[in-house]
Amino acid sequence: MKIFAKIRFYWGAAVISLNTAILMIPTMMLFKEKKGLIIHYINKLTLFMMGGKVVQEGEMDPDADMYVMNHQGIVDIVAMEALQNNHLRWVAKKELFDTPWFGYLLRYGEMISLNRGNKAALVKLVKDVNISKEKLHRAVAIFPEGTRAKDQRLLPFKQGTKIIANKLGLKVQPVVITGSKWILNEHERTAHSGTVHFKFLPTIDVKNSPENWFEDLHTTMQKVIDEAHIKHHCDR
Repeated sequence: MKIFAKIRFYWGAAVISLNTAILMIPTMMLFKEKKGLIIHYINKLTLFMMGGKVVQEGEMDPDADMYVMNHQGIVDIVAMEALQNNHLRWVAKKELFDTPWFGYLLRYGEMISLNRGNKAALVKLVKDVNISKEKLHRAVAIFPEGTRAKDQRLLPFKQGTKIIANKLGLKVQPVVITGSKWILNEHERTAHSGTVHFKFLPTIDVKNSPENWFEDLHTTMQKVIDEAHIKHHCDR
């Protein structure tokens, strides 16, 4: 069975790459005012072609300024975009903006570039998030772990997310994602059909929250991940 999981991995990787290059980017160029809907529908198609589906628990807050999510791999983004049709601004490391196809998608979609090796990166990120909130009116999606986790335990959250939210007085909605690694495991290079579970937790109004809200958020998200593992028998 392992060989089929390996084959499915390369099928899934090809579907993501080709749908991005052949469908998403040209369509966004033709219909610039419909970028959010285009990203939604093509990612929905991509997830379907990979044998995946999504299940949502809780409501996505349309007034949230930032969605904070745990991170396992590219399916987190594919499934989130397939689930909802808001035109989110994803925070991605600068290196991804220089890659073929995906780099163009990030640049053309006006996503936020983060140069983690630059000391001024946090200043730029605060500025970009403020522009999203005040001018573009687009919520920001961010992975505070900063990289892809390999197991059930959340990695420590980068403090930059907390600093930005506090400085700008954001409304932050935590989102817990489980099951995405089963669809496409980039560490083991295996893939399967399955379900990605999204749990939208209550929004945190940072301006009216205790100082340790960010640390409490990490604890709460880990608890939800552990409960999902028991309830749905799926890893995060």
